[in-house]
Amino acid sequence: MKEIKAYRGHIRNWEALCGELGVDKSLSREEREHELLIRAYEKWGSKMADHMYGMFAFAIYDTDEDKLVCIRDQFGTKPFYYYLTADNNLLYGVDIRDIISQPGFVKEINADMLQIYMTLTYVAGEDTFFKGLKKLMPGHVLTWQNGELSIERYWKPEFNPDNDKSLEAWADEIHDTLKLMMSEVKTADETAESFLSGGVDSSYVLAMSDAKMADSCGYEDERFDESVLAKKTADILGRDFSRCLITPEKYFEAVPYVMYNMEQPLGDASAIVFAIACKATAEHTKLCYSGEGADEFFGGYNMYRNAERYGDNLKTFYVGNTNIMKEDEKQRILKSYNPDVLPINLVKYIYDETEGLDPLTKMSDVDIQIWLEGDIYLNVDKMSTAAGLEIRMPLTDRRIFDIASRLPSNYKVNAEQNKVAFRTAAAKVLPEEIAFRKKLGFIVPIRFWLADDRYNADVKAKFNSDYAEKFFNIDEINKIFDEYVGGNSDNWRKVWTIYTFLVWYEEYFIKR
Repeated sequence: MKEIKAYRGHIRNWEALCGELGVDKSLSREEREHELLIRAYEKWGSKMADHMYGMFAFAIYDTDEDKLVCIRDQFGTKPFYYYLTADNNLLYGVDIRDIISQPGFVKEINADMLQIYMTLTYVAGEDTFFKGLKKLMPGHVLTWQNGELSIERYWKPEFNPDNDKSLEAWADEIHDTLKLMMSEVKTADETAESFLSGGVDSSYVLAMSDAKMADSCGYEDERFDESVLAKKTADILGRDFSRCLITPEKYFEAVPYVMYNMEQPLGDASAIVFAIACKATAEHTKLCYSGEGADEFFGGYNMYRNAERYGDNLKTFYVGNTNIMKEDEKQRILKSYNPDVLPINLVKYIYDETEGLDPLTKMSDVDIQIWLEGDIYLNVDKMSTAAGLEIRMPLTDRRIFDIASRLPSNYKVNAEQNKVAFRTAAAKVLPEEIAFRKKLGFIVPIRFWLADDRYNADVKAKFNSDYAEKFFNIDEINKIFDEYVGGNSDNWRKVWTIYTFLVWYEEYFIKR
């Protein structure tokens, strides 16, 4: 007998799998997906994920062999954690709070992770801020049997550029594949809305979907308000439009809620906006599309255009999309500093795997394996779940990635543009002004709000708290804050990263 012990996700190719595995298609979604997992395990064992498309993390207990098998999807869209107790009992699940509340868990801070966090602004790699609690990494399978733990990697990103196809042929393949994704991403009886920014990714997903409503966020300050562009896109596509206004009061009020439900600190300022958007959207739908994945797969970040200039030097410094604090600065501000704990160590294996490939591919692979899992997908999963909203990401799929893995770098970025082939595909259903609009990023006015005495009282208080003194040299972090308020706006990320850690620490080690 096999039992599903933990599961979070959505299996896209469920219909084909039902036919292949003999599962009744009329079952409820929960019953159907549980039955699919069990039947897939019975047929393919720990290789079952090779036959599945979608977003998933799960644990199956095989009573016949007294064996637990845990699998996380190829990109890590859903989280999975595990912990070995002092008496050799395995605790596991998709939520940290469920694990730390169980007998045998000893709640201790993993202070080394702070060094990683102060550079990356997110929790990267298999370790967490809880000592001994680990992530099952994307594309890995964990087996627990006879008191022994084993972890194997069943999938990794591989790149084999094909220089024989034209740009238009690549655009056709992207477009046809996204059509397939949209036919699988929901059933006919489900109704979905779609998040929409001013960018091409969410616009393309909306254009290819049957969503009647587009959901966006905006600010009172027009300099940062992408919702104006989003509204124009929704109007062009004939969709209704919902705008959630983000005020600084609402933003700062949400920070403890976000850090508690994220379960790990996250210094990505857009995460707070996303959390507010999820709560607002959940008031009128329980299912929403989002456009994550395309930037990392298809060369969407402006810094990728510098890849050739970086060359072989990449492996000495490039640790992903964010790199806000160097080692000498961390040595100054941290009470405890371990010279062996370096962010670059987390990505050495990726540079080994991409040896001989071009610099852009190396940068993309670092972001796919580290940044997406540690920041983007964690944010999407945790904030949507907390709000009671399910988010599905059509562009995050192995079949989409397969195209990107074969796409030459010159069709990803060039001197004038990023995501060249992807934008060319999007232009099949979007006006060129939208498909080729310059990437703005998810802008948050936090760099101004943090300096405003009307909103930063809690930041100041936490920077001078007793628990801040456990980890930081108080004078040094206040110096960073003072320099920021004094005009060094680049320091806002450092201030925000320290602050979010302290908020998270208060939620998990002071209040509870």
